[in-house]
Amino acid sequence: MRRFEIDAELGGERVDKLLTRLMPGTSRATLQRWISEGRVRVDGHPCRPRDAPRAGSVVEVEPGPAPPSEAVPDASVPYRVVYEDEHLVVVDKPAGVVVHPGRGHWHGTLVSGLLARQGFQRSAADPRDPAGALRPGIVHRIDKDTSGILVVAKDEATREGLKRQLAAHDVEREYRALTLGVPEPGRIESLHGRDPRSRLRFTTRVREGRRAVTFVSVLEPLAGGRAALVACRLETGRTHQIRVHLAERARTPILGDSLYGRRPEDPLLREVEARLGRQALHAAVLGFVHPASGKSLRFESALPDEMQAAVDALRRAQR
Repeated sequence: MRRFEIDAELGGERVDKLLTRLMPGTSRATLQRWISEGRVRVDGHPCRPRDAPRAGSVVEVEPGPAPPSEAVPDASVPYRVVYEDEHLVVVDKPAGVVVHPGRGHWHGTLVSGLLARQGFQRSAADPRDPAGALRPGIVHRIDKDTSGILVVAKDEATREGLKRQLAAHDVEREYRALTLGVPEPGRIESLHGRDPRSRLRFTTRVREGRRAVTFVSVLEPLAGGRAALVACRLETGRTHQIRVHLAERARTPILGDSLYGRRPEDPLLREVEARLGRQALHAAVLGFVHPASGKSLRFESALPDEMQAAVDALRRAQR
């Protein structure tokens, strides 16, 4: 444990920046990781990187171990194989499982589960990717608290072939979501970039960013129009794209989305959200051309039990 009393010179400076001065040889990225892991405290309390201790404050740092250099196999990770051959595997991921190791989630990821499976090798890692050993074969991702289908490559040629299809917007990806309110169906196009006020969020309210396009259709209004089951088809695949578009552009955030959503005022919706226990977003359809065989493949995943239960509860509310 390292302990520092902040003097007048350093008082008011961001804690991650001042610690780089107090702990030479420790990178700011490492310090930010320790902060996110709760290893840095200001006057006995956990902090955020942007927090600025005052003169006289005491900062305590418990250095953490270095992150793993590669993913570790773990046969206990839950997932369902939908399709598999010698080139790729299509899986149905439950909510609560992170796709690959990263900050705050070094173990128990989908990649760890796949590495424990016979026939999946580390050779699918991209040598041009600095973190390639942590995400072998991963060409697209879905959020931890989103369920559904994704494809993972087993070799370099398949990985690159899938990446080309994704870049050309030739992969069919459709999601199901439960929204607060009923969105206007149609095409949403915006710029997409990181929110300058939060490193965890993305936003359409940027002057410069990447193009993002989502097609929204209403499958079923629910609870008398207080909610809806919607389909969202991706043309582009930006981080959190559907969540941001539904919240900021459609003004109908996803039920249970703690980052972009809002707490429902309606008691029924609050109850349904609490029972669901995660954001109501599911990757339901995935279609692509097999890079090796040239055949068109298309896979569908039904709503998981907890999301179907939420739909049923909202249906009963409109009777």
